[in-house]
Amino acid sequence: MNAAKRRQIFERLRAGNPHPTTELHYATPFQLLVAVVLSAQATDKSVNLASATLFPAAGTPERMLALGEAGVKEHIRRIGLYQTKAKNVVALSRLLIERHDGEVPAAREALEALPGVGRKTANVVLNTAFGQPTIAVDTHIFRVANRIGLAPGKTVLEVENRLLKVTPDEFRHDAHHWLILHGRYVCKARKPDCLRCTIADLCEYREKTA
Repeated sequence: MNAAKRRQIFERLRAGNPHPTTELHYATPFQLLVAVVLSAQATDKSVNLASATLFPAAGTPERMLALGEAGVKEHIRRIGLYQTKAKNVVALSRLLIERHDGEVPAAREALEALPGVGRKTANVVLNTAFGQPTIAVDTHIFRVANRIGLAPGKTVLEVENRLLKVTPDEFRHDAHHWLILHGRYVCKARKPDCLRCTIADLCEYREKTA
């Protein structure tokens, strides 16, 4: 795919959604961090249902630590892998207090040193909470980038690096959100909705649906 076509894709995605953001509900960088950790292998909808009771009870690292694993589990029990996630949320809260005065760091290395925080989670927090032009590649973005020919790659990191390289600067901050929403609602895994797709004529996927 050439640069002109990529630019057109992002221009159309921007036209359809000028100010995209995450569908996770949060009020602070800490709450965003927790929500993203909880969202691994879970839907944003299920996380939002859990955080609706969790954050009023424990919306800061101090209160989350005080709530403890057993308390966190009661709020997130319906989310997949909730036991491990409860352990990680409490542990990362403790480290935020001990190492960062209770604040979420705006640095990748410091974020990835927290329990349950990998590269994708760090990218989401850096982008959404701190405005950094990172691109977090999840299963939706990995699929879309490969399927439409935007930034093909065999691994998540390869797709991320290629997206960072080929995405024009003006689109880089919002690219993650546009692509994940496009993959979630239009270019879906089982059957892409090509008739409803605003970039169908630019897409290089050969098996478009009727």
